[in-house]
Amino acid sequence: MTVAITAQNVWKNYRLWGRGSQFATLKSALLKRDLKFEPESSVPALKNVSFAIEKGEAFGVIGRNGSGKSTLLKIMSGILKPTSGRMIVQGRIAALIELGAGFHPEITGRENIYINGIMLGLSRREIDARFDRIVEFAGIGEFLDQPVKTYSSGMYVRLGFAVAVHVDPDVLLIDEVLSVGDEEFSAKCVAKIQEMKYRGVTLVFVTHQLDQVRNLCDRALWIDHGEAVMIGDPVRVVDAYLQQVAGGARATPPAPSSQDQEVPAPSEEPEEHDKNDLLEEERWGSGEVILRRVALVDTEGRDLVALGAGTPVTVEMDVEVRVAQTDFVFGIGIYHADGTCVYGTNTDLEGLMPDNLDANGRVRFVMPSLDLVAGSYRIDAAVHTRNGRAFDYRRGVLRFVVGSRVHDTGVYRPRHDWKFEGGITFRSVDMLKRNVPAPIAEYIRENETPPAPEPKPTFRKRKKRE
Repeated sequence: MTVAITAQNVWKNYRLWGRGSQFATLKSALLKRDLKFEPESSVPALKNVSFAIEKGEAFGVIGRNGSGKSTLLKIMSGILKPTSGRMIVQGRIAALIELGAGFHPEITGRENIYINGIMLGLSRREIDARFDRIVEFAGIGEFLDQPVKTYSSGMYVRLGFAVAVHVDPDVLLIDEVLSVGDEEFSAKCVAKIQEMKYRGVTLVFVTHQLDQVRNLCDRALWIDHGEAVMIGDPVRVVDAYLQQVAGGARATPPAPSSQDQEVPAPSEEPEEHDKNDLLEEERWGSGEVILRRVALVDTEGRDLVALGAGTPVTVEMDVEVRVAQTDFVFGIGIYHADGTCVYGTNTDLEGLMPDNLDANGRVRFVMPSLDLVAGSYRIDAAVHTRNGRAFDYRRGVLRFVVGSRVHDTGVYRPRHDWKFEGGITFRSVDMLKRNVPAPIAEYIRENETPPAPEPKPTFRKRKKRE
């Protein structure tokens, strides 16, 4: 893969000026005959941060306020230079670093569109070709010829995002500004981000909306006090961050017994595995509640590892409670062998409000018909808080194979039938032979020996009584 962004041992220090130097003037410096201004101290905003982002990757950056996230994006965009180290970015960059950045408040929205487009490397003709799409996406047509200083913060975001995504950037940087927009525009932005991701645009965004990181990102970086604490799978990075944020607010869970599989501490780095390796389960969480057993069973309660399409199945989770909880969610995710999410849900999404979890129990996720096409699949199971902090997350806890005589493609087989009207006709083919090409199946049908007709029953005529 082509690397779009490379950070090599990046440091960024900000100078701190004391009271004496902060208010120094040229006159006072001349009187003192000392023109040398030295900061009293400096503070590192980034400390030896290194990573590489591949082209077309969606990369999230999370962390507390003041941890260095915005500084990192400003170095990527070229607004700031690192104190030491290197930041290499390939391609055209569009950035939404802060509210109103790049806009002149005294001129109109129309004029700002052209100025921003030129700053991002477009010609006037290219901006003309994109102008109507930008205005339509921003949805501020009636205010287009008003000075930008009269715009609300939401209108700033609408116009800035619309310009940034329509200049065909190779790299798009977004720093938390989308949280200012309304719900409708946020959904519109997320859809546009997904479209750009599919087109191969590299996306880097800082956000406190952790669900966006889980759902949109391929990888995530957690920064704390300027240091890269963890980088990798977004679900695991977000969960580790939430564990750290929770800190000592909750009681320390008892240590697992010797027969348990120990739940890894969130600070531990996962082992490196090939993406296609389906033999290794990953597990993490606080351990206050654990999923002792997770099984895929049939209607008789028998464990399944291979099943046919449309089979009724149940995912059973035996729950052990080590610390009583009032905030808890049970979740299930089904994934294809290539990592594609087939389906995922949890009790919170389906409107089940947690009440009390103070004793061991069993959770059953019942599927009357698991309509998957032939292939290999995995199941993730989890119990976590409503904000996503994992008690026990078991990735790839179950793996199973679906077999089928029908060789269709994809992951999901909806219930369906074919209907034809007009001059479209098909000759019927034995459904059991649909796993072979139609001409072969037809040849088999025509050359099969027809079964011998069953003999007709004979009846004796009863004699008439005299």
